Amino acid sequence: MEKTKAIATTIDQYISEAPQEVQERLNNLRTVIKAEVPDAEERIAYAMPTFSQNGNLVHFAYFKNHIGFFPAPSGIENFKDELAKYKTSKGTVQFPLNEEIPMDLVREIVRFRLKENLAKAAKKKLV
Repeated sequence: MEKTKAIATTIDQYISEAPQEVQERLNNLRTVIKAEVPDAEERIAYAMPTFSQNGNLVHFAYFKNHIGFFPAPSGIENFKDELAKYKTSKGTVQFPLNEEIPMDLVREIVRFRLKENLAKAAKKKLV
């Protein structure tokens, strides 16, 4: 019986355990996200690197042929035109490993998700 691999407990560990050829892309993605949400908590959730501020903002993960970016369904819906060239589903977009990740678009989506979470938190305070 094959032993299942332990789930990383930090983003550093997650990236260091990724295939060498993917690590730089993951580090770049992390740097871009962190620059947009410097106050966000970095952690592992759903076995993926996660940025959280007033709730989850975005997750990302590597796969055999792509890097998955998970900005919640609202992040996909709000940027559906810009994401049209990529494979998407309700809450994820796939950035193929043989293409550059559109970092400017990632920045916009992360800013959108932060505004969304801050608005939700402000609304809760009013109730």
